[in-house]
Amino acid sequence: MKKFIIMMFIIVCAFLTVLAGCADSRQTEISESRSTASDLAFDPAESDEAAGKTQGSQPEANETAGENAGEEENMNRKMIVEVDGNRFTATLEDNEAVETLVEMIQESPLTIQMSDYSGFEKVGILESKLPSSNRQTTTQSGDIVLYQGDKIVIFYGSNFWSYTRLGRIDDLSGWEDALGDGNVTVTFSLEE
Repeated sequence: MKKFIIMMFIIVCAFLTVLAGCADSRQTEISESRSTASDLAFDPAESDEAAGKTQGSQPEANETAGENAGEEENMNRKMIVEVDGNRFTATLEDNEAVETLVEMIQESPLTIQMSDYSGFEKVGILESKLPSSNRQTTTQSGDIVLYQGDKIVIFYGSNFWSYTRLGRIDDLSGWEDALGDGNVTVTFSLEE
């Protein structure tokens, strides 16, 4: 009887080890398929930046003491983001991409069609590229970023990827509802 119990214990342990290995393998497959889907959703020919993506690594700190000082100077720099008639205010970052974007929308508001992607972001293509300074970052709802230099991405969920930060929505009240489930028309303009 003692041998039977020991044998059953060994079989159960072996079975649990196999199951744990299968679960880890399945999780890796899911992560890889998400990465592949992300790469395919955009232009794979432009995926040089995606090649730098590392699964499971921690995002770098987005701020240093020098960046904090620059951020304080630009706290009043605002942009209006209008999503299908719903108006939101965003605080802009301090970088070359934002400078170029501000120059574009000073002339006239920028209106682009944005498509839903993966249930956490909307992506719209710009007519021309903006300068990029990509960093691995974890985005949150309300973040506005630049992807591959010519795509603006607005988030109502979270993602980890290499982006250039453009700004952040100040008040998220109604943000997710405004973005809805499908495609949206978004207009970017400067605060009057």
